[in-house]
Amino acid sequence: MSEKPNPVLKVSGLHIKVTTAQGTLPLVHNVEFELKPGRVLGLIGESGSGKSVTSLSILQLLDRKTTHVEGSIQFNGRELNGLKAEEMRRIRGKEIALIMQNPINAYSPVFTIGDQFVETIRTHTHLSKKQAFELAVSSLHDVNLPDPAALMRRYPFQLSGGMLQRVMIAVSMCLRPSVLIADEPTTALDAANQMQVLRQLYRIRSEYGTAILLISHDLGVISEMADDVAVMQHGRIVEKADVFELFDHPQHAYTKLLLDARLSLPINQHTKELVLS
Repeated sequence: MSEKPNPVLKVSGLHIKVTTAQGTLPLVHNVEFELKPGRVLGLIGESGSGKSVTSLSILQLLDRKTTHVEGSIQFNGRELNGLKAEEMRRIRGKEIALIMQNPINAYSPVFTIGDQFVETIRTHTHLSKKQAFELAVSSLHDVNLPDPAALMRRYPFQLSGGMLQRVMIAVSMCLRPSVLIADEPTTALDAANQMQVLRQLYRIRSEYGTAILLISHDLGVISEMADDVAVMQHGRIVEKADVFELFDHPQHAYTKLLLDARLSLPINQHTKELVLS
């Protein structure tokens, strides 16, 4: 009987508060979950439930002057909460990558895609500029972007939202992170681009064993991609279950409300493999 893999990321007792002019406002309460190699945890809930702020706390991207984070965020046994900014920068992007929900916000408008891609690679590796350029072109090719060498010379505003999203996935894939946080990766994409993005995420976890935290309000995306699902409401996780168990036998009233609001589409493992193959 094979041993279960240890979690690559373990969040426990997570509390997040923000200081405002009106006083201290609690955002997240006692959140706990684990990410295991090669598995996808779907995090669902309505807007404002605390999904994105939870992901930003993992990456230590919340403003430390106004936001107070309590609890433990362990990456391969190393505590991230309170880690010095310089040490966190070595982890962020290489070991833990992020796909943002609005791709245009991830890029500087005054530098080309190539400049930004190469800088990211060289920040985390010892590759030369030429080697980093070749790796970037290869990574763009892997996500089925046309003429990647020419694309490297273009600016973000010259690419569609779907193309920018795939560039972000290419950046994440090329450094082969242990953890990928995908925050609404298919928002505002048409059906064709959405499927392309999901296929690339499926490939990252299958080929590299990357653990993925998939944040989405789209229950169709969650049903296709996730192995397990956590449901957030008002800053708390109110239910966690295997994806099939959660969709077939939801326990919490809020989970039932979310599922009742969607179009009813039956899922099974065979369907998931067909969609993502």
